[in-house]
Amino acid sequence: MAKSRLHRIAFQGEPGANSHLAALDAYPRMEALACPTFEDALAAVKSGVAKFAMIPIENSVAGRVADIHHLLPHSSLHIVAEHFERVRHQLLTLPGVKLPELKTVHSHVMALGQCRNAIRALKLKPVAEADTAGAARHLRESGDRSSAVIASKLAAEIYGLKIARADIEDAEHNTTRFIVLATKPERVRQSDGPVITSFVFRVRNVPAALYKALGGFATNGVNMTKLESYQLEGSFNATMFYADIEGHPDERLVKLAMEELHFFSIEVTVLGTYPASPFRAELKALEG
Repeated sequence: MAKSRLHRIAFQGEPGANSHLAALDAYPRMEALACPTFEDALAAVKSGVAKFAMIPIENSVAGRVADIHHLLPHSSLHIVAEHFERVRHQLLTLPGVKLPELKTVHSHVMALGQCRNAIRALKLKPVAEADTAGAARHLRESGDRSSAVIASKLAAEIYGLKIARADIEDAEHNTTRFIVLATKPERVRQSDGPVITSFVFRVRNVPAALYKALGGFATNGVNMTKLESYQLEGSFNATMFYADIEGHPDERLVKLAMEELHFFSIEVTVLGTYPASPFRAELKALEG
């Protein structure tokens, strides 16, 4: 019997993708729903097919995930949680294949870029594919003994492939941050513990507008953990900014900072206020 929307979480990619793994790790009791594109994953939530969407937003090695910033402001969805997933890339082959037989390695461009040292050491030609798990499925279907793929352990299990080399990522800290989207915002209070507030904004076209818009966060001691810019509709004059801050909009100092941001901005859209992942505290402890 199919599960209701309350038990489904959508992700972009094919079964076995890292987003699939993140969905299972964060919500082990929910059914993970594979979607071809990010737009399809968001649409699954908006239409009621799924309760949540697990969407990657940035990686500690490769940086931000393209397209997401453009989709979020117009999705009508709210960020209700965040999840940090340690990324472990596996070199997968068909069963029985030995490393000297390999000539090419296929995967998503980000995965290839995160495993440059292993690819170079094995003298393989990297071939970019749309999806890590999709590359794994295609290898199983093609039966090509000269090809390997870089994908997750879950993909190896799903498609019956052999892990020829485990954990081949260049950086041990390789971690992807995911956001969880829903149709209704998360109800969090100041007293609930550390929270993150995410928003996008566009400043007025006046000298030092960005400096002035962000000044309120500095003067009020509000920590901004992320700030990124992206162009609107191919224009070099229309720039949007995405930001994460530590704090709740109801806090006095956050209110003052946001008031200053609004004064120097044409547009401000809060995407969500949600509990900070425990990973943030662990990271701060490691950094001393």
